[in-house]
Amino acid sequence: MADYCDQAPGHPFHGPYHDREYGFPVNDDAVLFERLILEINQAGLSWLTVLKKRAAFQAAFDGFDIDRVATYGGVERERLLNDSGIIRNRLKVEATIHNAGIIRTLQAEHGSFHAWLEHHHPLPLDDWIKLFKRTFRFTGPEIVNEFLMSTGYLPGAHRDDCPVQARILATEPPWAR
Repeated sequence: MADYCDQAPGHPFHGPYHDREYGFPVNDDAVLFERLILEINQAGLSWLTVLKKRAAFQAAFDGFDIDRVATYGGVERERLLNDSGIIRNRLKVEATIHNAGIIRTLQAEHGSFHAWLEHHHPLPLDDWIKLFKRTFRFTGPEIVNEFLMSTGYLPGAHRDDCPVQARILATEPPWAR
């Protein structure tokens, strides 16, 4: 999002995310899982709302420990739905738990969630969207696009004249290979 490069720098929440995370390649499965879940939870809300609740999400979902989240049962679901620190949406909570289980399967089949993404890269956005819809829950076009941009699989996180863009290019993100 082009205007993000103008608005984010210096902002207490957007600034650090814009400058240190957004668009940089990610190969850690827990971080990839976190980004996917944050993007899912952003649906219908502002990104600022999600960033402000990020620490609460990390606590509520055991640091985005994929194995732990995948085994959540009824008690954990109710705990999450009663946690005012996060976005208490049943569909999003269910998608998070379900998607953790899917990622465990992808890890078993490909070695890691990151390896699964690498296996399918490069794909055009429409094909990524179809793949995510077949694989995960609650992954519409905007969620998939933002997830892939935020983790370095698609370009567009920063304008070419944004100073962060040069730092991202130096890391050789998947989209620039």
